[in-house]
Amino acid sequence: MWGFSYWVFPLFAACVWLAMLLAMLLTWLIDGSPHYLSMDAKQQIAYISDIGADKLKPLFIAMGAVTVVTLDLSFIFERWLRHRGRLHPTTSNLQNALSILSILAAIAGAAGLILLTVFDSLRHGRMHNAFLGIFIGGYILSAVFTCAEYQRLGFHYREHRLLRASFWIKLAFILVEVALAIAFGVCQRQDKYNEAAVLEWIIALIFTFYILSFFIDFVPALRTKHHQSRATTVEMGMRDGAPAEFADGNGYHANGHTNGHTNGQAHGHANGAKRGRFFGGTSRNF
Repeated sequence: MWGFSYWVFPLFAACVWLAMLLAMLLTWLIDGSPHYLSMDAKQQIAYISDIGADKLKPLFIAMGAVTVVTLDLSFIFERWLRHRGRLHPTTSNLQNALSILSILAAIAGAAGLILLTVFDSLRHGRMHNAFLGIFIGGYILSAVFTCAEYQRLGFHYREHRLLRASFWIKLAFILVEVALAIAFGVCQRQDKYNEAAVLEWIIALIFTFYILSFFIDFVPALRTKHHQSRATTVEMGMRDGAPAEFADGNGYHANGHTNGHTNGQAHGHANGAKRGRFFGGTSRNF
């Protein structure tokens, strides 16, 4: 994966998620804010799921799936880069366990979103609500495990501000989303569907910024990318039988042949014919 940038994954996932939300909201507004069959009689503001249960269901399924699959790949790549040492490596088995638990919770959250888009609120109301809970709960739990891991990493890498910034962003996401999710549930139970719909849109939009926070996590990998490429070049040069000093990845190996052989022939032999005897004779005298 030479030249590959892992920060593309969270950035792409965030763009797809935001584009999906905007497409659904703008479609509903442009269509004149229609009252869908899945909406309550007193409801005026559509849930994301109400719009996704209508003609935009294929878009809801496709873009929702792309978002969570790409995001979960970000979790996996982040773990892999820590293992390779391109990100701040974990320092204990507890940190490794927290990282794995974060990935598993994210996979559960991804499954919840994909299933709630398939089992829409119009035809499968109860199942849809259950999968919605799995989606929200899965990613909040994943964020909790990630924060716990980063908090422990912070003890060993206090000088790295990006790690600290990522921790605080994810912690803020947990606190805000939990508060909004509780308010959303209360509004639904009290049949305040318009307020609940507004809260759902806010929760979904904030999720965009949570996805983007993983872009910050991959920034240190950009700094180690050059060093890894350099080390790989040296390793390949050594494997080909070249001395380490001729395999620094900057064309020195090639110039080594050019200067060492070509110029060597020119200066070592041609010039040697003219000057070699003089220096050779002098060398013997010393």
